[in-house]
Amino acid sequence: MNGYIVGAIVPIVLVLLRNSRRVKKRGVLVDVGGEPGYTIRNIRFPFPLETAWEGVSTLAELFEQSCKQNSNKSLLGTRKLISSEVEVTEDGRSFEKLHYGEYVWLTYAETFAAVCYFASGLVQLGHKKGERVAIFADTREEWFIALQACFTRNVTVVTIYASLGEEALCHSLNETDVTTLICGAKELKKLVNLSGQLDKIKHVICMDDEIPTAASGRWAVTSFADVQRTGYENPVDADLPIAADVAVIMYTSGSTGLPKGVMLTHGNILATVAAVKTIIPGIGSKDVYLAYLPLAHILELAAEHLIVAVGGILGYGSPLTLTDTSSKIKPGTKGDASVLAPTLMAAVPAILDRLRDGIRKKVDAKGGLSKKLFDLAYSRRLSAINGSWFGAWGLEKYLWDLLIFKKVRAILGGRLRFLLSGGAPLSPDTQRFINICFGTPIGQGYGLTETCAGGTFSEVDDTSVGRVGAPLPCSFIKLVDWPEGGYLTSNSPMPRGEILIGGPNVTLGYFKNEEKTKESYRVDERGVRWFCTGDIGQFHSDGCLEIIDRKKDIVKLQHGEYVSLGKVETALSISPYVDNIMLHADPFHSFCVALVVASQQMVEDWASKQGITFTDFADLCEKEETIKEVHSSLAQTAKKSRLEKFEIPAKIKLISSPWTPESGLVTAALKIKREAIRRAFSEDLAKLYAS
Repeated sequence: MNGYIVGAIVPIVLVLLRNSRRVKKRGVLVDVGGEPGYTIRNIRFPFPLETAWEGVSTLAELFEQSCKQNSNKSLLGTRKLISSEVEVTEDGRSFEKLHYGEYVWLTYAETFAAVCYFASGLVQLGHKKGERVAIFADTREEWFIALQACFTRNVTVVTIYASLGEEALCHSLNETDVTTLICGAKELKKLVNLSGQLDKIKHVICMDDEIPTAASGRWAVTSFADVQRTGYENPVDADLPIAADVAVIMYTSGSTGLPKGVMLTHGNILATVAAVKTIIPGIGSKDVYLAYLPLAHILELAAEHLIVAVGGILGYGSPLTLTDTSSKIKPGTKGDASVLAPTLMAAVPAILDRLRDGIRKKVDAKGGLSKKLFDLAYSRRLSAINGSWFGAWGLEKYLWDLLIFKKVRAILGGRLRFLLSGGAPLSPDTQRFINICFGTPIGQGYGLTETCAGGTFSEVDDTSVGRVGAPLPCSFIKLVDWPEGGYLTSNSPMPRGEILIGGPNVTLGYFKNEEKTKESYRVDERGVRWFCTGDIGQFHSDGCLEIIDRKKDIVKLQHGEYVSLGKVETALSISPYVDNIMLHADPFHSFCVALVVASQQMVEDWASKQGITFTDFADLCEKEETIKEVHSSLAQTAKKSRLEKFEIPAKIKLISSPWTPESGLVTAALKIKREAIRRAFSEDLAKLYAS
């Protein structure tokens, strides 16, 4: 009888113990200045963290200290290119395929010397104090060296995405009065056609030894190696910055119109780096980091500084050479992750989604017993992670890892122990898939360029999905009422409102844009600087944040691009086939879709000319050729309006019935009611994304 009682009580006790761990407090209420709201801080830090290293207040000091402490350790690694060839497919398309060898390393001491040489070379080249340098290139070893060299001379660096459009590129370089531009040969070819629009640039430094001939007559072009050589022969003392000096003017991809330059100080970035250091368990000199995301993005820039700060190793790669099956890797050769075997990686959701889809596709293609075993292993582990004591734990977990998931983990080198995801929301399905298949916790973060990527960060033992964690130790997270949207801090069961981020990681504002800075930034009576994100969030009882909405009709897509729905709708409404239109963007997808109320007269006239028969207008709007014609018209209109590719709807649904105030889908002034339309056509939107 006693055995039955014990058998009944033990599972209950275990479940209760597990539930008690689930409600672990991660953030607590805190009294702050500024406008009224509901504010949470990290439970472990009563005051915002500014630095984690005694006597270090700038990125230049952090780099120098780490180089001295780890002088003989490897720091920067780049793979040697063995061969490059062009593969032509049956349909005539050509693709470059690369064969890379092992990593070639620079030690911390060698990297520090390279930085000093380049910094001295900049002075000898004629770059003057107070002038700005721009780096316009893909992530690579030279990018990091150039950045640190500029910091050593207290030179502000303007960072520009290598994929930025011509108009935005010229705007960024001209607005900041850049005099020295550092780029790769590929980017230099792009700049040649724009030379007439870049009137302030005096010096161009090419990271590659082979300088495009067309560039030589436009500017004084010098190779990266020559600048270092000149600096070696003519050394110049450092001119170190202070914490308040602007380290970087980082141009974002822009939510509307031209991109804005965010001014990040050394103290801002250092605060985020110090805070993340406290979150990743056991991070240290044994960690190997695969660097492949754009260094022009604050997520990658902060991550690389963190690795250097703890004495870790940085191996460079690219999204196109990441795995053995990446698009630029020659079949039969190894991708970056296989060769480097990283322990830490940062990723954006789009890359993790791609990994998930690739693995699932391979499993489905194999079929048979292999697929059944994978599905069984996955479902057993999913059951365990979701809290069931009857899922795969202990020995069974070990066996599934050995039999099934070991091969999957080899895709990223087999040693990955932590993944940082940021830049956009990560879907719960992808998060669980990575957790199980790679056996790796994912730290999902929330932050913006304006907050140096600092905001919130989920901890290793938090297995929940759909949330972005508790405040980082450098940040306060405040929710303030937004009555227009119905989001109030008094809402039950969770307080809701617009998210404000405060702390030493909050940047100075937008370069040469005082109006926008005043609109988005504020300083309270206690001296804390706040940034108004425009995002809507809610706090869970443990102090973790969940993003639930956006104040404005601006949506960040999966790859991090911002889409202004109203701007695009205004541009596309010019199409003669459009009576009304609503663009829809989902942060879990990389493309937009649109609901188009078709102009009955114009569409029927076109159909008549094409000899297309139809029973009624609704029938005509369902026909594939009609959808194709309207979609083509939208694409042409978008091109004329100079919309970006990601702003153009990839798929559309034609609506035959007009939206009227009586239907509740538009206002009396005929402005669309976005949420009402979304609800009314939710099934159609779902089909557009699923098809």
